[in-house]
Amino acid sequence: MKITVQTATSFTVQAHSLTETQRLAQELAALAAPGDVIALRGDLGMGKSAFARAFIQARAGVSIEVPSPTFTLVQAYELPSGLISHFDLYRLRDASDAYELGLDDAFGGIILIEWPERLGDGLPRNPLVISFLPGATADGRAITLEGGASWAGRLDFLKLKF
Repeated sequence: MKITVQTATSFTVQAHSLTETQRLAQELAALAAPGDVIALRGDLGMGKSAFARAFIQARAGVSIEVPSPTFTLVQAYELPSGLISHFDLYRLRDASDAYELGLDDAFGGIILIEWPERLGDGLPRNPLVISFLPGATADGRAITLEGGASWAGRLDFLKLKF
């Protein structure tokens, strides 16, 4: 992996394989805390669901089934480390529908949101936005992490691992 630093709260990792993308998710899972909102942006097939799956399994500490919420729109996981809610808003027709799915109820835990742009201006405050773009190889990805002040120290620590 190669890292490019952009600002104190933003950097890009060049993940050359799915395994490296999963490793980033696992490392981030160790730093996430209840109340965190992680917005996963990128086109279809860029690895958002694979990232979320690796993140959730790392938080669980054991191999658990983590289906994509593409059709259910949300999957909730009550883990020993707390609640994780995984939203996939690709099929959402209106931003207000996300709140009918229980977005408000999920705020006490960690929230992963695929297709956060479907929320318009309704994205919760201070999210960690992770953007996935094609990388140098077929399985490679350029993954940019951007967070506000609450993420600054954690992202600085994460940079040291890559």
